[in-house]
Amino acid sequence: MPILHLVILAAVQGITEFLPVSSSGHLVLAPIFLGWPDQGLLIDVAVHVGTLFAVMAYLYRDVGAMLAGIGRTLKGRRDSGARLFMLLVIGTIPVVGAGFALQHYAPNMFRSMEVIAWATLGFGIVLWIADRVGMTVRRVEHLGVGDVIIIGVAQCLALIPGTSRSGITMTAGRFIGMERPDAARFSLLLSIPTIIAAGTLSGIEIYESGNVQLANDAFVAAGLSFVFALVAIALMMAWLRRASFAPFVVYRIVLGGFLLAVAYGLL
Repeated sequence: MPILHLVILAAVQGITEFLPVSSSGHLVLAPIFLGWPDQGLLIDVAVHVGTLFAVMAYLYRDVGAMLAGIGRTLKGRRDSGARLFMLLVIGTIPVVGAGFALQHYAPNMFRSMEVIAWATLGFGIVLWIADRVGMTVRRVEHLGVGDVIIIGVAQCLALIPGTSRSGITMTAGRFIGMERPDAARFSLLLSIPTIIAAGTLSGIEIYESGNVQLANDAFVAAGLSFVFALVAIALMMAWLRRASFAPFVVYRIVLGGFLLAVAYGLL
């Protein structure tokens, strides 16, 4: 794949992965509007892996606390780090099951502009409603198993391109009363096991394919997306500490409306 294509795809992924605007939807749309062949699911997952390292770097304190908590648990002690790790495991189980079923039975079922357009618009409106009606009284430390199951089940909707994994989990977080930065923080943490699972499966496919060039493209794309994602995460978190999700909602409504017009031949 030409390096320019990899740079653009990495930029699209890195910037949109953790913003509530749907990275997968943008990755599907990029080749459509730029006239390129679809880059395929392997490159999609490669740029996701780059963003994985970005979120782990940004939330290194939480990641370190969880690793230390796992070590203490093995010694018979429990702490907040171990509890956070278990909550992430519980929250990830629904999307792993749903993702496996979709990948096995219909891997390209939702990769169309009409689906992306409706999901972008519809779930953007749902995010706006959640941000308006949701209280801002709960933090990550206040989450219980029931709360995490709600967020985890909501995350399954992100298998539809245009929904946005980060967007739907932040939406669920706001509906259960989480403060905006904490809804975003838990969404970032919840991305870690999900991306690890997808990246592992993709790595196995690359290895079994024996396609060296594909592997090289995947490494380049992952490295570039890491840089773009780290900057995007820092800017988003800084914004949510002092303002609402309104700019992301407006962007989704405008983009969704535009895509609907294109999909149905109005433009």
